[in-house]
Amino acid sequence: MVDNVDRPQVSLESGLIKIFKQATRVIALALSKIQPSLSNLWSSPGRFTQADRHKFGFVVVSACSLVLLGGWICSFSWNVMSTLLLYVLLGSFTFLVWFQREPTHHQLNVMFKSMEAIRHSIVSLESSIARNPVAPTFVADVRHSLPIMSKEVPPQRESRETLEKSVQTVGQPASLIGELDAVMKNIDELAVLCHDLIASGILEDFSASAVVVLARAVITKFSLNKRGQLSDQVIECLREAYVHLPDLQPVSYAFAYSLGIRFMLSYSNDDYKEATIILDRDIASRHPGDSSDTYLGRASALVAMIAYARSIIYGNPECLEESISRIRTALSLNSLPYSLRPAFTQVLESGQKRRSEVFGVTGSLEEWPSSDLGVSSLLYLATSVAKLNGDLSVTSVDDDGQSQNIETLLSVGHLDGIVDIEEAIKSYRMLLDSFNSSDFTNYAVSLALAQQLLRAFKLTYNIQYLDESIAIFRDILKMPVSRAFFLPISRRLIASISSRFSFLSRREDLDEIMQLFPKAVNDSHARVPDRFEVSCEWAQAARNNRHPSILSAYDIAMSLMQDSLTFAPTLDVQQSRLIAMRDRYKKLPLDYASYLVDEGQVERAIETLDQGRTLIWSQIHGFRTPVDQIFWADPSLAGRFAAVNRELETLTLSASPIRNIELEDPDARGHKWVDPFGQLVLEQRKLLEARDGLISSIRALPGFESFFKAPQFDTLRSAASQGPVIIINNCEWRSDIIIVLHNSPPSLITTTSDFYERANELRDRLVNARQDHGIDSTEYEDALRTVLNDLYDLVGEPVLQRLRALNIPEQSRVWWCPTSAFCSLPLHAMGPIPSENDNDVKRYFMDLYIPSYTTSLSALIESHRVGSKISEKPSILLVAPLSERLPGISEEIEVIRSIGWNGTTLIAETATPTTVMETLRDHRFAHFACSGKLKTGKPFDTSFELNGGEHLTLLEIIRSRLPVAEFAFLSADYTAAPNDESIDESLNLTVAMQICGFRSVVGTMWMMVDMDGPDLAKYFYKSILSGRKEEVHYYERSAKALRKAVQKLRRKRGITLERWVNYVHYGA
Repeated sequence: MVDNVDRPQVSLESGLIKIFKQATRVIALALSKIQPSLSNLWSSPGRFTQADRHKFGFVVVSACSLVLLGGWICSFSWNVMSTLLLYVLLGSFTFLVWFQREPTHHQLNVMFKSMEAIRHSIVSLESSIARNPVAPTFVADVRHSLPIMSKEVPPQRESRETLEKSVQTVGQPASLIGELDAVMKNIDELAVLCHDLIASGILEDFSASAVVVLARAVITKFSLNKRGQLSDQVIECLREAYVHLPDLQPVSYAFAYSLGIRFMLSYSNDDYKEATIILDRDIASRHPGDSSDTYLGRASALVAMIAYARSIIYGNPECLEESISRIRTALSLNSLPYSLRPAFTQVLESGQKRRSEVFGVTGSLEEWPSSDLGVSSLLYLATSVAKLNGDLSVTSVDDDGQSQNIETLLSVGHLDGIVDIEEAIKSYRMLLDSFNSSDFTNYAVSLALAQQLLRAFKLTYNIQYLDESIAIFRDILKMPVSRAFFLPISRRLIASISSRFSFLSRREDLDEIMQLFPKAVNDSHARVPDRFEVSCEWAQAARNNRHPSILSAYDIAMSLMQDSLTFAPTLDVQQSRLIAMRDRYKKLPLDYASYLVDEGQVERAIETLDQGRTLIWSQIHGFRTPVDQIFWADPSLAGRFAAVNRELETLTLSASPIRNIELEDPDARGHKWVDPFGQLVLEQRKLLEARDGLISSIRALPGFESFFKAPQFDTLRSAASQGPVIIINNCEWRSDIIIVLHNSPPSLITTTSDFYERANELRDRLVNARQDHGIDSTEYEDALRTVLNDLYDLVGEPVLQRLRALNIPEQSRVWWCPTSAFCSLPLHAMGPIPSENDNDVKRYFMDLYIPSYTTSLSALIESHRVGSKISEKPSILLVAPLSERLPGISEEIEVIRSIGWNGTTLIAETATPTTVMETLRDHRFAHFACSGKLKTGKPFDTSFELNGGEHLTLLEIIRSRLPVAEFAFLSADYTAAPNDESIDESLNLTVAMQICGFRSVVGTMWMMVDMDGPDLAKYFYKSILSGRKEEVHYYERSAKALRKAVQKLRRKRGITLERWVNYVHYGA
């Protein structure tokens, strides 16, 4: 039965293949001779009689003899022959175990202990053959090893309760686990056997049984909370088995399980995708109504855990939402193992907490709990994976006790006394030294130890504590599991090294910090908002220490700023994040601009200020980007881009649903079970990805290379086409006043060293007087008077001098573009200005120039954009909910009507939010005479109070697109007031009117006096109509008309400063 081949002509590889094929044929022939016994086995696997076992032993011995004979003919080494013997014997035992009953843990133990016995036998064989090449004792030695394999295996299974008792403490794992680890080191050899059986193409039933044993062994052996990884050889064998036996559930489950474990350890997205596809296919193949299906529960649990692992590894919102959805699906199934429910409930709570952290407020570094560095998430995950196969595996026996003990030990993170901290340090050190644990456990304990050492240093200033903390943080970064948490761990390490640098001023510490920052900022596993925060810290540290990386740090931070905003799906959530991180968003563009000015790059400083200060406005403007020019180049591309933008705008401006909502359909299956907020997140990510692709395609068109990029200075300077724009960058590094001109380089006015502190003091003085005494008090009047006077000294005088030097004639239009404290200060009313004629007439800035405001150069450019043709007097919408508290409203409306303006009036019950917004579409002018409501901390809830207490909110206004809108007069309280909790762009009702389409808007900085409304309206609208028939739009006359109206109001007897200073003009 062996090919007759000359020894010299037989290679090792070809000989091995031939001999193995002959061995399998011997087994096949022998099995055909014991067909009755096989039939008996198929019908009743448990009835494998002693006679059957003897017959089967004959088959095994025949195959072994054939291997020896062939190996001797081919001059194989005894290492090769021993391997072949191992394959034959192990495959035989696999067959035996499979047909006796479904293998248990104990049987697997016996199988691999048998392998050890075979090896001992082979050692004696090699020794015997060394004495005699044809040693007759060989077959006897082989026979001696067979009884170990063929003895009756007890049917009982190791109980979980018994195994759990073997785990006494975290540091003393059960001896059984160590034995199992040692015994199962040969699993790769089983994989090779299975591969060869599959490749041989014969005995498919025998191959299937061997593969099932391999699958069971994989699930038994490997878990997240144990050392070691599945080899690629084992996984590829399971892949091959899955291809040949796709409907064999143990195989498909083991293959998906192995891919999932490898993904959790290697972060390979290909493994994640392949595992979820396999499991989703298996889940879909189950009967829809059978929620008690055991396999359905396990497969759903496994795919949920793999998805949860991905949400930990990657910071993308869509990963988190998918994991929450899959976990909820698993919890809805009756077949989910009961032991998993507590852990899955914890995982779900953890995921929802992380969702809240992603879209809510985050604490400072010192306040971060250990969960921010993945400890709790990893413990939940490891426990769940172990419990998933708890009734199949003995590797999970210590999970409950060990995880609970670790969590208990780590919960003592915030100790105050040095004695307690030192005791905790001793405990953590003992833990690390006392057992050979998983990477996950080592990570958690090492992290806790490093943090306690850092606290000990802060209490004692013992540098040894700090040195050890730094060393441990460095070691943590080398752990494979830390890759998912590289940024937060690096942040801790940076903080520790920074403490040492402050203590010792060692240059090497600073160099290490500056090397860590860019690695952390570019961490692909971190969330964009976290990367943005770290980039800001990097820029601050680099500038503090005059490090060469300053420019790189600022550039990266600016590039991440807008992305960190769109990380959240809706505008209200974005605003919450902006408020929570307002110091970062406010400071970054101002700091960067000040650095660029320091470097002599004034034009880049202007670009930076424009890019970084109007994030909400810029985002909405981006949704409404005109596509007319693109249409001529590629109509299809223009249409798709406009459609995606409309969908994004609708989604972003929608009201966020409750973020942690219970599922509505308890019978839902699959991973599409997503709550409304999760749907928003997933849809937004999909649309953003689609838009990014379209933008790339548009930029590939000739002439559109800079499409959708931040505008350059040559574009921004067009904002000054009708007059200079005066930017005040109020920054603690350095403050500057920059005058942007249309056809000349920007003009820089340097300021005194105390400029920043003086500006903040002026703002605080005015705001405190208003809050403490009210705007109608003499204290506030006095405070306002001194603020206007000091403001002229600080800003007005140097600006007027420069305007004259630039030959900007008086009575020209100028625009203020303030930042920081100046957003709350009335720059238009600075003064009084000393008169050259020594007369008693007080003059203020607005008497010399026609002032307006703009939030950015881009916003002003949009206001100047050519719109409708110049036409006759536009129609006006008058909105006036009547109120007994504000009797002047009725008179104000009658005054406007009497001037002869045509339009529509919504009074009393007709003035509802819906009616107002619908009617606005048909009018170019709008006049609101009502009460305004400022919502501190909730700028999108700032509103106009309409009829019956209904409110037209800022968000509702922003949602509207008003294509014919030109001018709005907001005769209401606080319509141009900066929200104290908002970011620097001063989001208010006046800006909201600009966003929805109005080119010019008049608003108020604080509460207005009711009796001033009729007078100001009369003066204003008469001024617009009384002007010469200039070739300008009516809305472009509004700034000049407001100035004239305010001047007339100011001359009235008894008018206090706050009553006329209150009114401001925004836009064209």
